[in-house]
Amino acid sequence: MLRLAATLFALLLLTPAHATEAGWALLRDGGHVVLLRHATVTGSADSAGFDIEKCASQQKLSERGKQQARKIGALFATRAAPIERVLSSRYCRAVDTADIAFRDNDAEKFEPLDLLSKDPEKAAAQNAAVIKEVGDYTGDGNLVLVTHLENIMALTGAGAREGEAVIVGLDGEKLRVLGRIIFN
Repeated sequence: MLRLAATLFALLLLTPAHATEAGWALLRDGGHVVLLRHATVTGSADSAGFDIEKCASQQKLSERGKQQARKIGALFATRAAPIERVLSSRYCRAVDTADIAFRDNDAEKFEPLDLLSKDPEKAAAQNAAVIKEVGDYTGDGNLVLVTHLENIMALTGAGAREGEAVIVGLDGEKLRVLGRIIFN
């Protein structure tokens, strides 16, 4: 019984590494779309006086988050085909992640990547716009979309850690997870 538990534990430890290597293999070929959850932040919620135009009212990247974003950028630069385009939520933590990680690409603010609306009709419109963007992408490099956990879950049915990359493809009218890269 102890041997079985040790084997299962070892497999659990290896799974993220194997998933990450498979993700890099996809991105080396180019032509893929990556949903990237913003890097680690301070706090657990935006302030009561939240304003999309004022970073002071929003969660910010922590020092660890800034280091994580730099690591993401360095690894993308050495292990993946070039980044063709970067789209980001308008939230400062997402824009900062994009700017730090992909400093050679000007991140374009793309409102549908903002935190998913609580209004079901607006949320459906956000998801439809992101799915359209993924479906329309035909570049040779990779497209990176920097967004939030709620959005990734709604689009793929899968979660993502802060700073995790989820490589997606269009499957009918939905997104399918093709691979993952964990930056820890």
